[in-house]
Formats: sequence, structure tokens, C-alpha cells
Amino acid sequence: MQLFYFYNMLIIPAIDIIDAKCVRLTKGDYDTKKVYNENPVEVAKEYEANGITHLHLVDLDGAKKGEVVNWKVLEAIASNTKLNVDFSGGIKTKEQVKQAFNLGANQIAVGSLAVKNKQEFVDWIWEFGEEKLILGADVMNEKIAVNGWQENSHQSIFSFLDFYFEEGIDYVLCTDISKDGMLQGPSFSLYQKIIKEYEEIKLIASGGVSSIQDLHQLKEMGCYATIVGKALYENKITLKELQPFIENIE
Repeated sequence: MQLFYFYNMLIIPAIDIIDAKCVRLTKGDYDTKKVYNENPVEVAKEYEANGITHLHLVDLDGAKKGEVVNWKVLEAIASNTKLNVDFSGGIKTKEQVKQAFNLGANQIAVGSLAVKNKQEFVDWIWEFGEEKLILGADVMNEKIAVNGWQENSHQSIFSFLDFYFEEGIDYVLCTDISKDGMLQGPSFSLYQKIIKEYEEIKLIASGGVSSIQDLHQLKEMGCYATIVGKALYENKITLKELQPFIENIE
């Protein structure tokens, strides 16, 4: 039943922002930055024109600095497309959450604060609703990383998820940092463990997607959605190849 429920896996392209430009990093290393497009709105519009409905927008400047930097990019994409945008990177206060929603974000993805100030994030879950918040679980060797992946928290992914599962979190975005930007395939074994342990969580897989076969495998595993980033920029996966996934979303 679970595989049937998640059969129409969402495909969510990622737009990562540094200096208001579309970039990609390798393994979260800012020194590996590669600029793919200087106009994020143009990229978002292309995705929308090809049937994409959701977008993962990451303020990498904000993640590194510890406060949101690229508010204008969020506002521009939200006001020029009808994409369902989940936004992350440097959000630390309730006022910033409200501002992101006011500028057009549909959901907020939170990682570092959810590690360092659990009670604050739990308060957000209660105030804004679990459907509006995505728990960001960025992982290296099954340990949670924070601050734009620059710091290891030494906390197990599973103890982290245990806590928030009890608090009613619904969406979890899990990124295996060792896979991110490598185009060598996702962390299938990690995602399988999470799906088996937390059947009710909507797992969004991220990192390493390199082919359409990867997406089929993640779908069959029961992932709710998958983030696709570098594979689209590098034409390892084309928007045309994604059409069967897009057309099957109800």
C-alpha cells in the first residue's frame, strides 16, 4: 500500500543561490561553486513551462552567513511563477518564517536551527502547521551536519528523526552530503532505512541523482519526492525525460 501511495513521486528541481545566481556545489564545498545561470527567475520559468509544479530554493549565502540574504530571489520567483516553492537557508527567527511566507514561499525547510534549537522549531510546527514546514536532515556518515554543511553536530540521523517524529513532523528532506553534486547516484541504503523506520514520514530524497533510473528506483522504494539539481544543469536528466513523472502527478 505504501508504494502505491507514493507511486506518483514528486520531482522537485533545486535552485541554489549565491550572489543571486544559480549555482551548484560539490559535497557542500563553497570553493567548488559553479555558476549555471545568472537569472534564477528564467530557470524557474523554464521548469514551470515544462510542467514542473514544485521548486526547492536554497539561499546558500544565507546558509553560510546564518541569516537570509537572497529574499529578493524568493520574491521574484514566487511573483513570476505559480511554482510551489520551499525555501531554505539562514532562517533563524519566527519573523523570518513569516516574511518568507509573505514573499510567496509555500513551505520552509529548516536544518541548522532544528538541530541547535529544537524547542524553537517545535514551536514553529505548532504555530504554522506541519504541512508548512520541512525538516532538513543533512547527513554525513549518518550524522547531522549544520551551518551550510560546514559543521558536524555528531548527532545521529535516527535520534534526530525520532525526536521530530514524536513532535508530528510530516516532511523530511534528507541530503547525503557525500553524494551531493557528485552525480554518482543517491544514498539508497540510507533512504531505505529511513522509510522502513518511519513509514508515515514523507521522505524527500536529495543528493547524487544522476539518471532517470535513479528516480525510478527512489520511486519504487517509496520516496515521496526527490530533489534534482546538478543532473538537470548537466543534462544527465532532461526535462523531457521527466514528463512521465510529471504527468502522473495527480
